[in-house]
Amino acid sequence: MLTYKLTLAYDGTDYAGWQLQPNGTAVQEIVERAIERVFREKVRVHGSGRTDAGVHALAQVAHFQVPKAKAKIPVANLRRAFNGALPPDVRVLKVERAADGFHARFSAHEKTYRYQIFCGEVMDPFLRRWSAHWPRSLDVAAMRRAARVLAGRHDFAAFSANPQREQESTVRTLKRLSVARHGKLVTITATADGFLYKMVRSLAGALLKVGAGKLTAADIGRFLASKQRTALVETAPPQGLFLVKVKY
Repeated sequence: MLTYKLTLAYDGTDYAGWQLQPNGTAVQEIVERAIERVFREKVRVHGSGRTDAGVHALAQVAHFQVPKAKAKIPVANLRRAFNGALPPDVRVLKVERAADGFHARFSAHEKTYRYQIFCGEVMDPFLRRWSAHWPRSLDVAAMRRAARVLAGRHDFAAFSANPQREQESTVRTLKRLSVARHGKLVTITATADGFLYKMVRSLAGALLKVGAGKLTAADIGRFLASKQRTALVETAPPQGLFLVKVKY
């Protein structure tokens, strides 16, 4: 069997997430169909992470395997072939042959996500699919203070939407958590060795409340130390979230 590594970008608005779903079309399903059309071989595609419904990717990484006898198309020609079989909201950016043993999820050691918020009374209609909306200004300085509390190696159970579903430790190393303003857009960028279920959107929801003056950095510290999910930590809407980069 030969292993191929894909780098993909997609607009997740109209999909039920990355992972195959019994109800709704998933990005994984669309990609598998395209590969099967090109290779005329049934495949299973494994992604670096399972982005939720409505979440986007600038550089999702995935892998699949095909028998050597089927791998007759030059790697240099595969990107065009796959994109010709994909809808326009899913694009293959790069195709590579991967080493034996490579796994898009388990070989990854770092991921970066970005969460985007449009601040303004009237939502920009051209950003509505790719940004959350907050009708007023946000205190970015306060959000940065709270982000410093969260950065580092901690038990992030309080920022998992369902800590009980985690099969292993809820401890993660949040290497970087930054907040920036670009005009009416506020972006939250998070880099870690891994993320819990809906962790990035929970962090974004908490920081948004800090920026709105509803929570403080001290509150965030207490939530973190408690290791318990609280209703005060809300999961931010999916449309503002992008998977930006995966490192191996």
